[in-house]
Formats: sequence, structure tokens, C-alpha cells
Amino acid sequence: MSGAQDVVIGIGIGGGGRYPASPESTLDLGVHHPSAHGLLRLHLRVDGEHIVSADPEIGFMHRGAEKLMEVRDYRQGLVLANRHDWLSAFAGELGLALTVEHMLGLAVPQRAIWLRTLLAEVTRVFSHLSFLGSFPVGTGTPSPASFAFQERDAVAQLLEEISGGRLHLMLTRIGGLRADAPEGWLERASSVVTQLRARVDSVAGFIDDQEFRDHARGIGIITAEQVLAYGVTGPIARAAGVDLDLRRDEPYLAYGELTDVLKVVTRDTGDCLARAEVIRDQLVVSLDLIAACVQRLNEMAPGPVNVPLPKTLRAPEGSHYCWTESPLGISGYLVVSRGERTPWRVKMRTPSFNNLAALGEVLAGTNVASLTTIVGSMYYVIGDVDR
Repeated sequence: MSGAQDVVIGIGIGGGGRYPASPESTLDLGVHHPSAHGLLRLHLRVDGEHIVSADPEIGFMHRGAEKLMEVRDYRQGLVLANRHDWLSAFAGELGLALTVEHMLGLAVPQRAIWLRTLLAEVTRVFSHLSFLGSFPVGTGTPSPASFAFQERDAVAQLLEEISGGRLHLMLTRIGGLRADAPEGWLERASSVVTQLRARVDSVAGFIDDQEFRDHARGIGIITAEQVLAYGVTGPIARAAGVDLDLRRDEPYLAYGELTDVLKVVTRDTGDCLARAEVIRDQLVVSLDLIAACVQRLNEMAPGPVNVPLPKTLRAPEGSHYCWTESPLGISGYLVVSRGERTPWRVKMRTPSFNNLAALGEVLAGTNVASLTTIVGSMYYVIGDVDR
């Protein structure tokens, strides 16, 4: 192939399309896409096997969650906040609940605070296992899916036992949680942590495989300057040397009391290998945090996990922004109230949007053969992008 040709790669169901080019230059990856979490379209300009430029096209799953929240009361909005990142649903409902609680000046019971912290980390483990299991290794290295998804199922069962849902927990309420953990659940959580600790090497063993390391090292590089320019956060930013984690830097929930356990994992190369290593190491840190939360809850006397609220909930007039460290990066909610039972305006800041926005910069200058590994290492959920 000589000269630059326009190629469309459609990633997701019904992907692909026509660009000013011959039929031979149009590729459709169909449902076999790198992220496995939604619909994305990539416009590539290539010169042979060399990617000259890349332009991600989004919007295929846009559902207008922010506008829908504006015609529902504050408690009903949790259903929508729960669903844009379906791999870390609890993180979404928690972010909105914290925002409204700050607006109302609600003091959440201590037991609810520690249970929320525990569940936030269990959700982080679930999300990280999902990405490790679907990581496109791009070599002859065995797929990590058989190990990661087996362990993820154990985590899903743990979440189902406490909430009734494997993905969409809907356990959060304004002012706390719907209910306390059932009898024996903390012990089972400890058991899952112990099991996962023993199997981390199997789950993430592909990262230490020399063939994978040779393939992933030095490709898909994102620099610290690009991270800051695009507002990229979370594991991708920390893999590029940007040492930012709200759990440590602006503690919320019980993280301020877990500073001796919480370790922020960073690398400085910003390539695919660094991103895989950060996810693996963060998984271990989350297991440590879960164990610490379980210990604290076992030491704590029984008590309430929510506060009584009036039948009609009205936030005082004004606006408030609250952000949290979700598994994929910083997730924020801006809520504007006019003193009515529904918010006047809701705006979400989702990490996947910024992570994906930087993909064009990351892909430019790389080879087509590295495409799937690079895209799969950028850690996004398309519903978190389109909202």
C-alpha cells in the first residue's frame, strides 16, 4: 500500500461505514472490538501499516442521562447515575449521593461510611478484573480471560449477596445505604480477598510474559503533558507519571483513615505495558483496603446505615460539585438546585470521555498491528463516554 489512504475501522455492532476511499481500504471489525464495552468508531488515516492520524467517533449509545436526571427527584436520579459505567455502577450512584448529601448537609452514619468505602473498593476490583480479563495481549501469550473472569464471578456473587444485583447494585441511598450487610457477609468478603491474593499472579500473569512485555513496551505512549492537556485521570494518568488520586489527595468516605494502607501506584513510561502494570498493582492495593475495611467494621458496634429523610426531598437553592476517584479516573457531579424536588441542572464529568479523547494522540505514529492492544489499554466504558 503506497501513499496515505483513508480507512474506517468500525468498532462495535454495526460499526464501519464509508469514507472517501476505495472499498478495499475499508475495514470493519464488527463485534470483535478491543474494548468489549460498547460502540466506538475510529477514523484512521494510514500510510501502509503506519497510522498517520486517528479520530474516534462517539455518540452511538447516547441516552441523555443528564437531562433525564433533571425530570426526576434526587432519589430517582441514583438509578441513572448507576448505569453509565456498568463495570463500576456503585461508584456512579455513590458520586451523586455524596453530592446531594453535601447540598443537604447530611451526616451519614459511620457504619454506612465504612461500608460504602468497602463497596467502592470491591467495585474497583470488579472493574480492574474486567479490563485485565479482556486485555488484548496481541501476541501468542495465553488470554487472561479464563483466570480473570473466574475471579470476577466470585466478586459479582459477593455484590449480589449484599445488594441483589451483580452489576447494578442500587444499594446507595441519599443519607447512607439501603440496608446493612447480611450476617456472615464480611467473613465471605475476607474469604474472597484471600482467594484473590493467592491468584493475582494467575490473573495478571500475562503481564510478566516476556513476549507480551516486548510487544506492549514502547507502544501507545501518552506523555504527562498530554495527560494534563486532555484531562486524563486514573490508571492511564498514573502510568504516565501523573501522581494524582483523590482518595489520598482529597480524602472522602473513610479514606482519610486508611492512609497507611492506601498506596498510589505509578509508572513513568506511559505505554501499554505501564498501564497494564498499574491496573494489576492497583488491584492488590484495593484488596488491602477491603481487608482494612472489613477489620474496622468487625470492630464497630452495630448501628444504623442511613438517616431518615422527609417524603419530599428538596435541596437548597444553589450548586455543588463533588468528585470521587472511580476505577477509571475522576468522576464528578455538578448539581444545580432552585429549591425544587428535582434538580435544575445535572452535569457529569466522566473519566472515560477524557481517556478516549486522548486516543487520537496515542494512536498517531503507531502501527496498525498494535491497534487492539493500544485501544484496549485506554480503559474506557462507552456508556461512560456517551452518557
